[in-house]
Amino acid sequence: MWANDRELFVLMRTRLFTAVVGDILDTMGYLHQFVSPAIKPLAPDMVLAGRAMPVLEADVYECESSSGYSAIGKKPFGIMFEALDSLRPDEVYITTGSAPRYALWGGLMSTRARHLGAAGAVLDGFVRDSAEILGMNFPAFCLGTYAQDQGPRGKVIDFRVPIEFHGVRVNPGDIVYGDRDGLLIVPQQVEQEVIGKALDKVTTESSVRNAIKNGMSTVEAFETFGVM
Repeated sequence: MWANDRELFVLMRTRLFTAVVGDILDTMGYLHQFVSPAIKPLAPDMVLAGRAMPVLEADVYECESSSGYSAIGKKPFGIMFEALDSLRPDEVYITTGSAPRYALWGGLMSTRARHLGAAGAVLDGFVRDSAEILGMNFPAFCLGTYAQDQGPRGKVIDFRVPIEFHGVRVNPGDIVYGDRDGLLIVPQQVEQEVIGKALDKVTTESSVRNAIKNGMSTVEAFETFGVM
């Protein structure tokens, strides 16, 4: 039903929603793929679908490490710029590892990500420059907005590595999918089956909706169609 990632993510953004994809993951035994409901889109109409580019962040307590032991410690923001510049088309910058005490994403980062063709950003923390991001309609999912800078408070220490985001394992290349009802991770090894079944379920749910509108009871509808 799709020939490449671009077609796949258009299908997901236009024909699917997180509830139906989550239901399919449940039936396949993947019961813990939604991240915390505290992670929300910056605007309710934002929909995000792309491949994970995981980023590992860490708290620091001085802009440049005084120990001299770490090359990353000497760099403001660590290797955040390298991580950002590595984004490929349809990838999602998804980061965790730090305390929620500063912004992990901003307007200039969104501008660079948009230029590179990235699908969006998912932050286990806050964003700033929210008016700029909203003006770009760049999909960003986060805990909210907070202007405090990460410069002297956090550094990116690695990227394109597996992470755990609110207890959900995220490997490079997994699908990150979010809308106003939640954000989930689709493991890459089962993505074709999950998305195919989700598209089928949406079609069936349309039949159920029409049957209920025409007077069928929910008991009969579930017995007939097997979904509700």
